[in-house]
Amino acid sequence: MQKIVSFRCPKCNNSHSFYRFGKDNHGYQKYLCRNCNHQFTPDNPSSGIPAGYPACPVCGKASFIHHDYEFYTNCRCGDKKCCHSFYAPKPAAIPPASLSSLAGKADFKGMRYPVQTVICALTMFYLGKSSFRNISMILRITNNIKASHTTISNWCKRFAPLFQNLSLELIPRLNFDSDERHADETVVKVLGKKHYIWFIVDSETRFGLGYHLSSYSDSSQAYKLFNSVTSLGNPGSIVSDGLGSYIQPVKAIFNHSDHIRVQSFRDDVSNNLIESFNKQFKAWYTTKQGFNSYESDNNMIYMFVFFFNFVRPHSWTSKAFVECTQKVICIPKR
Repeated sequence: MQKIVSFRCPKCNNSHSFYRFGKDNHGYQKYLCRNCNHQFTPDNPSSGIPAGYPACPVCGKASFIHHDYEFYTNCRCGDKKCCHSFYAPKPAAIPPASLSSLAGKADFKGMRYPVQTVICALTMFYLGKSSFRNISMILRITNNIKASHTTISNWCKRFAPLFQNLSLELIPRLNFDSDERHADETVVKVLGKKHYIWFIVDSETRFGLGYHLSSYSDSSQAYKLFNSVTSLGNPGSIVSDGLGSYIQPVKAIFNHSDHIRVQSFRDDVSNNLIESFNKQFKAWYTTKQGFNSYESDNNMIYMFVFFFNFVRPHSWTSKAFVECTQKVICIPKR
């Protein structure tokens, strides 16, 4: 028996052609769609479209799950004329990036040395190529401050949470709705073992938006990187190299952005921006002769990115950048 009803088929969006198809185990009326032969029970509260089920971004009609994966769901529009396929990410299922697991101090309380001395040592370490012993020698010659290289090493590793709090306060003053974001990975050694650092840089502000330190280069690591910067807006396109690990994460997380994969230097769009960033990072990293532990090195990488963003002079200038730099340099005394 055909009957016009006030509900729609969750698969093909049909709203007028159904058969009654008996009842389910809980006594609710079942229906059979005459267009796609889909069986469903609209009156059963435990059935139907789950909460937060995405609608088709093209036509706005109901969609259904085509394939379900660990970090995203491949959905397809139920309208046969549209039949648009899109990806819906699962942010709760994606583990956090390494930059969210910093350990150390969040203030300068209890310091034996003045705060200006600590900031000076950190600046020489993260913006220059000085070792801990050279910084100790410079402080002793110029300021008559006797700080051992072990003390300076602790300074360079323990204040990452403090600068992370400053970064969370300063980042909302900047606008990251740019046309492009560049992503790339580079290799470092941690305890003699190969690790990968994934960076993502904004094209307009030259700002290092995030990073992730991992021991693998698969797509799950790219998911962690991209998921950590989703709160900073949606770019027009994501530029990366030809690594296949970027394909699915870009489609799932930045589903409204284009993915430009640079295959050759002769391409119209290049990835030179983040290659330049990696070059500066490698110039700083080479003087360290490798990293000694994952936790402390994760802190040091975050500090490097912070000093690159807010302390190092950039080729671009803006009122927000000047205010951010002044706030970092003028940290109050203990």
